[in-house]
Formats: sequence, structure tokens, C-alpha cells
Amino acid sequence: MRITNNMIMKNTKLNINSNKQNVNTLNNQMSSQKKIDKPSQDPVIAIRALRLRSSLSQINQYYEKNIPDAQSWMEVTETALSNMRKVLTDIHTQCVNGATDTLAEDDRDTILNQIQALADQVYAEGNADYAGRTVFTGYKTNTRLTFSSAEADTSYNISQYFDASELEEHTYDYNGMKTPTTQELTDAIANGTAPKDPSAEKVQRIRLAYDGLSDLKSASYRYSTKAADGSVSDVTVDLKAGTMTNVTTAANGTVTMNTVATGYNYTEKTTGQLEADGYQIGANEVVYNKETGELLFGTQIANEINYNGAKLSVSYDKTGFSAGDLKPENYYDCTNTTDPLHPVEYKNYDENQKFIEEEINYTVAMNQTITVNTLANNVFDSSIGRDVNELLDAVKSAVAAHDTVKDIKAMMKEAQYSSPEMQAKLKEYLAAAERQRDYADDYMKKMYSKGIAKFDGYMEKVNLAITDVGNRGDRLDIIKNRMSNQQYTVKNLKSTNEDKELSDIVIDYTSAYTAYQSSLQAAAKVEKQTLLDYL
Repeated sequence: MRITNNMIMKNTKLNINSNKQNVNTLNNQMSSQKKIDKPSQDPVIAIRALRLRSSLSQINQYYEKNIPDAQSWMEVTETALSNMRKVLTDIHTQCVNGATDTLAEDDRDTILNQIQALADQVYAEGNADYAGRTVFTGYKTNTRLTFSSAEADTSYNISQYFDASELEEHTYDYNGMKTPTTQELTDAIANGTAPKDPSAEKVQRIRLAYDGLSDLKSASYRYSTKAADGSVSDVTVDLKAGTMTNVTTAANGTVTMNTVATGYNYTEKTTGQLEADGYQIGANEVVYNKETGELLFGTQIANEINYNGAKLSVSYDKTGFSAGDLKPENYYDCTNTTDPLHPVEYKNYDENQKFIEEEINYTVAMNQTITVNTLANNVFDSSIGRDVNELLDAVKSAVAAHDTVKDIKAMMKEAQYSSPEMQAKLKEYLAAAERQRDYADDYMKKMYSKGIAKFDGYMEKVNLAITDVGNRGDRLDIIKNRMSNQQYTVKNLKSTNEDKELSDIVIDYTSAYTAYQSSLQAAAKVEKQTLLDYL
């Protein structure tokens, strides 16, 4: 093959340009310390780089944002629960102190003041928030657990559901005596009347979440029975209407329904009326006391509810809430009817009266989520505030009874009551007041003893919630460690795929530049020689 000068020159230029391109490539690598500048330089490296960068971006999202956010949420929750446990523990301690037989006047006053202070803090921890989101209210993160201020015109229709186990026996005392006035003493002497002794009556009750209620919309209970022939009866007793509806499904699938009168008597009474009646509830009677927010049951109705393990449903209206009251939408099926034209409905239970768990889940790893929130309904029992108020009422009654005894003793020393008739009548009142004092002390101790068991139960729920949050936190720590390792591994793989050591680039660049200089020198010598030099 004949090699011409043009061919030599052409190949020489190609070689020089190739070396120059190599020098340029290594110069770019030296500046960026990357193996390639564009995908066409090495498609394999480019494809792997895209995959690794995508994986690293996801891992960074989980490790640097989602996991810390979830940890912070649970830390706020755990702190609030720990504070709640301390409040409940303090109340429990006061119950233990109050249940003793050695309470002096100062002890009662101290316990009363401490419980009143703790009562204000009972639900305050439920308003804990993380980054402006309330942590105990489920999906309603923009809603506080309690009312921040009194709302006299706010109205709700509330539905509550109860099990038969929540039907409890409660003792109601009445005929409480106060310090008599001069006129009352004079009238008692003239009429020959004696002061009434305090009385008490035990009644089965369902205590609603609030007191100071409006109308009772409905009250019913239901249960199911199965006969020997395989038929199933679903019984619904409407307490307000006094009817019982029985839906029977035979073994062959035939359904029959009949409604009959129960003979139950529904009435609404005030506390004053109940005290005047001596809290005598007829066996077939159910009484609604809107002042105290209670349904009182006669023995026959209570026995049927307990025997059949019935589930109760009560719907009522309430207008006006105090600061610190629980917001119904966080606990119950309810409708805010403050604006009749635009009612707002809240659904917290399914058709089987099971509470709907509103779980807030964070994705903390590939295809892996963790629940960060704890629902108030599972921790901040709505009965806590009501139990605290009943404890306070018991202490106040005891304090008032002791004050009455002191007042009457003081009256007996005054000159205006020095007559034999007044002294005799004051002695009668003093004897009655001392009986009332002894009864109030005994009732207070019983309420404290009852409170010990109740607050043990509340603390157990809080402890379980703290344990659950701790378990989820431990699980999150394990995931965090794993994501940290994955982040480190993927970063190394990404670096190995894309990056190039500067020392290696310098060596390669030096070699390439030397080759480039050599090609230039060789080209210079070749161009000096032509065919004419030999002719």
C-alpha cells in the first residue's frame, strides 16, 4: 500500500487531536473529580448514577426529614403523657391521704386546695402540640382537645355509647343541714320541729360526659339472644318511648319484627326534686337529671341491662361550655349545631359502636410506616374530670359540715341565744350537725377509697400509652440506625461509580500530557521530511 504525505499528515493530526481530547477529558475530571461529564461518555456509569442518586434521595428524605419529624412528634407525646401521669399520681396520693381516719381540719383544706389545683391540669396536657399540630386529636390536628375559653352559646348534639359494665352504683346524700338563722330557730321552737338528719340512697346510674345539659333526644339499649331452635333475637329497648322492638331471625332466614310497650317510665327531674323524693327511683323508672348529666335506673331496668350485657346509646343536647371542658368532637359522635343553617357533623364510631382509630402514619423507610400519634380517647378518659369534681364535692361537703358544727357551737356562746329554749334547740341542731359531720367524713373517705381504685385504672391506661410510645420509639431507633447504614452504603456506591481520586487523575493527566507533547514533537519532525528531499 502506498503511503502518501497527505496520509501521514492526516494521521498525525488525528493522533494529536486524540491526545488533546484525552488531555481535555482528564483536565475536566481534575476540575470536577467526576468520571464523566455527560451520559454519552459512559452510559453504564450514567445509568448507575441515576439509580443510586434516586435511592440516596429517598434515603435522605427518610433519614433526615421523616424520621426526625416522627421522633419529635413522639417525644412531645411522651412528655405530655409523663406529665399527665404525674398529675394522676398526685391525685391518687391525695385520695390515699383522704381515705385515712386521721384527717384534721387543715388536712381537709390542704387536700381540697391541692385537688382543685390538679383539676385544672387534668386535661391541659392533652393540648400538647408539635409544630402547631395538636398531637392527641387524631386527624383534627388543628383542633385543641379542650375549650380554651368559655363558650356560652356553643351547642352540640352528642351521642354516647356505654357497655353494661359502665352502669354503676352511686350513693346520693341529701337533707344536708346548714347553720340555722335566728328566724329558723324561732320558728322551730314555735312549731316544735326538729332538724332533719342527713340521708343517703344508693342508685344505679349512667354518668354522661357533661353536666348542665339540655334536652335528652334519645336513650335506648340493645342486646341479642339466641334460642335453642337457632333463631336470633335482636332486642332494642327505647327508654324514652317505653317500647321494645324485637327483630327475630329464624334458622331458615325468616325475619319477623314486633314492637310492644315495656311499662318503663321515663321522667326528667331536677336535683331538688330527687332530694325531695329521697332518691326513690321506681323499679321500672329511668330518670334524667340534666343538671348533673346523669341517667338513674330502677332496679328492674338495671338488672335487665346487666343480665343481658346490653349496650346503651344516649343522645342529648348541650349548650355552653367552660374553659377546660373536653371538645365533644374529639370523643363522641356529635354535631355542632351552633349555626343551625350550617351544622358540622363529627363521626368517631362505626356502625358497631367501635371507636374509629385515626392513625397518623409516617413513611420512615421503603414500604415501611410507623404510627406517631396517640389518641386522647385512649388515654385522657372523659371520666377523669367528672371523678375529680365528685371528689371535690365530697371534700367541700365535709368542710361545710365541720363549719356548721363550729358555727352552732359559736352561736351557743352568744348572749342572744342564751335562753333555755334557744340553748335546747341549738343542742338539737348541734347533735344533728355532728351526725351530718360524721356522715360527711365517712362519705368523703369512701369517695377517696373509691377514687384510689379509679385513678389506679387511669394511671394504668397512661402507663400503657407511655409504654406503647416507647416501643414505637425503640422501633424507630432501629429503623434510623438501619437507614444511617444504608445512607452510608449508597453514598459509597455512588462515589465509587461517579467519583475519581485526584491523585489518580493527576497521574493520568501527566501521562496524557506527556503523550500529547510527544505527539507534537513527532509531528514536527515528520513534517520536515518530504519526498522532494530525496530527489
